Amino acid sequence: MTAVERPGSLNVKCTDVRDRSSFNVNVGFRVEAMEERRRPGYSVHREILDEGAVDEIAKKSDSKTSLSEKFKKSMRCSGPRLKSCLLRSVPVLSWLPRYSLRDNALGDLISGISVGIMQLPQGMAYALLASVPAVFGLYSSFYPVLVYFIFGTSKHISTGTFAVLSVMVGGVTERLAPDSNFMTWDNVTNASIVNIVSRDAERVKVAAAVTFLSGLFQILLGLVKFGFVVTYLSEPLVRGYTTGAAIHVIVSQLKYTFGISPVRHSGPLSLIYTVLEICYLLPKTNIGTLVVSIVAIIGLILVKELNSYLSKRLPVPIPVELFGIVIATVISWQVNLADKYGVDVVGLIPSGLQPPVLPAASLFGQVIGDAFALAVVGYGIAISLGRTFALKYGYKVDSNQELIALGLSNSIGGVFQCFAISCSMSRSMVQESTGGKTQVAGALSAIIILFITLWIGTLFEDLPKAVLAAIIFVNLQGMMKQFMDIPLLWRSNKVDMLIWVATFILTLLLNPDLGLAAAIGFSMLTVIFRTQLPKYSKLGQVPDTDIYRPLEDYDELKQVSGILIFRSSATLYFANAEMYQDALAEKSGIDITKLLSTKKKLEAKRKRHEKKNAKKAAKEGGPEREEQNDIAIIEMDAEPDPSLPRAIILDLSPVNFLDTVGVKTLRSIRRDYGEFCIEVVLAGCSSGVMDNLQTAGFFNDKVTKSCLFSTIHDAVLHCQSAKKHSQDKDHNVTHF
Repeated sequence: MTAVERPGSLNVKCTDVRDRSSFNVNVGFRVEAMEERRRPGYSVHREILDEGAVDEIAKKSDSKTSLSEKFKKSMRCSGPRLKSCLLRSVPVLSWLPRYSLRDNALGDLISGISVGIMQLPQGMAYALLASVPAVFGLYSSFYPVLVYFIFGTSKHISTGTFAVLSVMVGGVTERLAPDSNFMTWDNVTNASIVNIVSRDAERVKVAAAVTFLSGLFQILLGLVKFGFVVTYLSEPLVRGYTTGAAIHVIVSQLKYTFGISPVRHSGPLSLIYTVLEICYLLPKTNIGTLVVSIVAIIGLILVKELNSYLSKRLPVPIPVELFGIVIATVISWQVNLADKYGVDVVGLIPSGLQPPVLPAASLFGQVIGDAFALAVVGYGIAISLGRTFALKYGYKVDSNQELIALGLSNSIGGVFQCFAISCSMSRSMVQESTGGKTQVAGALSAIIILFITLWIGTLFEDLPKAVLAAIIFVNLQGMMKQFMDIPLLWRSNKVDMLIWVATFILTLLLNPDLGLAAAIGFSMLTVIFRTQLPKYSKLGQVPDTDIYRPLEDYDELKQVSGILIFRSSATLYFANAEMYQDALAEKSGIDITKLLSTKKKLEAKRKRHEKKNAKKAAKEGGPEREEQNDIAIIEMDAEPDPSLPRAIILDLSPVNFLDTVGVKTLRSIRRDYGEFCIEVVLAGCSSGVMDNLQTAGFFNDKVTKSCLFSTIHDAVLHCQSAKKHSQDKDHNVTHF
């Protein structure tokens, strides 16, 4: 880049850089020259432009759409607009008429059968997590899946029961309908027993109420376009949260593994109390139940490993869970495990479907917090997985429509006594890997569940609950592998690792509902702390270019003489405004606060002396004599200290907004440094930042847009070409 030819003009000239390279081909010792690679160059010659000049040249538009006009535009209705709105609200109408039987039918059929087979054992197992009878897990795998088929936008996720949401629902049902509320006296045994029928009926009501209310929350958030809320659930937070929730799931199922009945604990630290209770009851373990659990876990793990080993050779995975529950049911029925060995079994499974029942509104006030947590967690997991598949296969998932689809699935499901659903990673992976290409696969899986519920469900009444607990343990392998995130995050981003660990610990200690709120709060705090502790840098010029970089990061930069270029890596707002000024004082070497204080003291001392002389002159009746002997008059050197800047450029390119405190900070910096003839200009302001400056009253008759520049180089050339003030005259100033 050539030097500046004349004040007020910017001249950049870059020449082509040619890089000749060649390679040898060791066949016949023949050498071929590579085609010359060229780095394109450019040449720019223009006047130095401040933001005022740019606005004038580019004819900045001041027209802004008012809120009323936006509202009127959104309320306008036409035929195409109505059709578009209908297709967005009911996506199945847009893609089902164009469904290709030849391309998609076979894959969706195989995928739907495979997922439906998985839904059977997982639905029954996750019903145990929700503390409701197993058949309600089948209902939750039917109604919500059909609703999502109609309103969902993801082609590959498998909606239905999910372990984390199930354990959250279980916490609510056991809190509001504990065993102690349903104790009755048995005249035969002369002991108190739990009325299981009444207890389960009440728990189903609680689960339906919290599910219905969570669906209403999701619908409301979707209608107000609140889909962006998922941005507050970062990947480390979600993975740490699901890992912590998986520990809750495991602990909740240990009672079925050991055949014991621990007291239910709720509230913070309930996990710790439950573990201690289980350890206390271990001597009372049912040996038959423990043997069933161990055999089931080992068998499931072995077949799943075989699935992984033969994944490339098998067209579809071996339905290990289905085989497991069938074999366990047959053995339990033949051996009579329930009567001979006291093994707890599923029990009565009614055939047919339940009629719709409106949830008990009287329960809403007691479950409103849990319902909101379910809404956020369920949506966060579904949209994260949905976006993963959408990115892989090149289509778009509408975040707001997903909220509405999940909300309708949960609210309608609540009417049919289902519990909260989301998407399952394991089932979604099976749906994708077996050839599923649309949500037709999900609808087919729901039909499989309907067939089982109507005609086959009663055959699983002798299924040991320990086998369902084993299925849950084995399906949590993927979540347990998320502990490997910790060393990876330690190497890549320690703040993300801290979020993961903190979320995991908070979820363990405070339970999934409060743990999620605390984890989001902690994540927000890390963002605040990072904006409060940004990196402050002095910038230098890359030789012969108009590029500026931090001096501490490069060895060959040239510091512009007499000009300080200052940059903060974060936005400027109330939380870091004071630190911004302190960092500027440190980088510039000017303690502006001390200088201002000294100047005020000298000014006050001068005024007192003048007043004293005036009184003395009036008393003596003679002319006033100025005696300067007692006054500290400090004159500016003819040659100022070269280490101190005569101009400061504030690079605001990293700043995306300014609050009133930030604007006041910039105004005070210009005023304070201007007291000592140091010009302060701003560079790299975005349009949003300029609007903030305008509305906050930064500009006035003395401060115009002439102190704002689009680029740092414009600001540098402006400061270099500015006229110097006369420093030869004697005037009273504060000495630097």
